[in-house]
Amino acid sequence: MKKTLVICLMAIAFHVPVKAQDQEIAQLLLNVEKLSQLRSILDNMYTGYTILTSGYNAVRDISQGNFSLHQTFLDGLMAVNPTVRQYRRVAEIIGQQQTILSEYSRSYNLFVSSGKFTTAEIDYISRIYSQLFTRSLQNLQELTMIITAGQVRMNDAERLKSIDRIHADMGEKLSFLRGFNKKTTSLQNLRIHEKENQEILKTIYGL
Repeated sequence: MKKTLVICLMAIAFHVPVKAQDQEIAQLLLNVEKLSQLRSILDNMYTGYTILTSGYNAVRDISQGNFSLHQTFLDGLMAVNPTVRQYRRVAEIIGQQQTILSEYSRSYNLFVSSGKFTTAEIDYISRIYSQLFTRSLQNLQELTMIITAGQVRMNDAERLKSIDRIHADMGEKLSFLRGFNKKTTSLQNLRIHEKENQEILKTIYGL
């Protein structure tokens, strides 16, 4: 009202036509309406931003929560149940490896000391034992990882299944070693008998 009154007084003072006064008042009202509309748009934008931010934060929190649960699950897989460590086949695997070491060492020494094998044959036997022993150590290393906390992510069933697999593989290695030693011993005995037969023939024929 005060602005309208001022405008009217100024119009009278400067002889501004009434029509011009009406146009200015209309423009003023239009500007006020535009300002109101702009404010409404800004309010809507702010509301939308607030909703978007809240939604993002909610999704972030949920995602972090799921990650925490997932991480807890994975950390649980890194732990080892004492029952798994005390599984009888763990001790059996270690025993199998010790047996492999003991039997191949004893047999190797016998084959070398017998004098019935060439240098090339002894070298071949040595390589067989070396490869077998290296692979048996790999089995032990895998077993150690499975029964040690913080090494691999497995549940109890997976750990037991892996232990069974290592046990079977170590058993196959031990069976192979014994079969190889048996054949090599048979060859050694054959050569010993051949040598004895040759000595007998020499004695008989006076050679």
